Amino acid sequence: MTLRFSRLAAALGHSFVVVAALLVVGCAAQRPTPPVDAAAKQARLDQALALFSANPPGALPLDWAPLTLTRKKKPTEYTLVDEGGRSVLHAKADQASSGLRHAVDIDVNKKPWMSWSWKTSALIPGADVSARETDDAPVRIVLAFDGDHDKLSLMDTILFDTAKLLTGHELPYATLMYVWDSKAAVGTVVANSRTGRIQMLVAESGPAHVGQWLQYQRNVAEDYERIFGEKPGRLIGVGVLTDADNTMQKAESWYGDIRLLREPASAAR
Repeated sequence: MTLRFSRLAAALGHSFVVVAALLVVGCAAQRPTPPVDAAAKQARLDQALALFSANPPGALPLDWAPLTLTRKKKPTEYTLVDEGGRSVLHAKADQASSGLRHAVDIDVNKKPWMSWSWKTSALIPGADVSARETDDAPVRIVLAFDGDHDKLSLMDTILFDTAKLLTGHELPYATLMYVWDSKAAVGTVVANSRTGRIQMLVAESGPAHVGQWLQYQRNVAEDYERIFGEKPGRLIGVGVLTDADNTMQKAESWYGDIRLLREPASAAR
């Protein structure tokens, strides 16, 4: 599998493969869990994401699976740490790129509001999500959606078929990322250089709030419809990604709980 992803990275580009791997292959690295019947599993998936704060410090959060893309790339280090009496996810990348992902099955038209928090110690020198060669970010929230693959363009169909051939998995119909970029203004939408099926929305920009915990809430269903031009299908994966491999720099960040809600929570950015 690692060799296949190396070849895929060369063919399709780094960012495309990062997201693809994060959202469809992360389950291969997930630690074993006790067997549960299908109804119980579905009920758990429909309820909510597993919260970082519900886990003790010192390990990875339950139901979040780590992913290392290739042996040639150093993985980002993820671990739960205590901060102010709560467990948060600490991410440390030294010229590294890997993520964590959580499989879900949620109708975001019924639970459209996503809230999350993050913090970074510094922006990544030279990083710019709009350029393939410098597409790094200290924090990203990555959402994968199901949909009708028959609607894909010819070029996207070729890309998706190639990825499925090499990985054995279908890529998500659409992927939406919320990122912190160094330059692009908040609200800017940046398409992946290889496919419009992966889009990034800049949730934070510039160094003004470096070192601070920032809280956000977004109507994911509205963002998706505005960016992709149609209502979202079911949400099938949620990931976090801190990467600094393209710029060969370092990044250190923290993630708080990610929640999907029916109604907006208290005021956030």
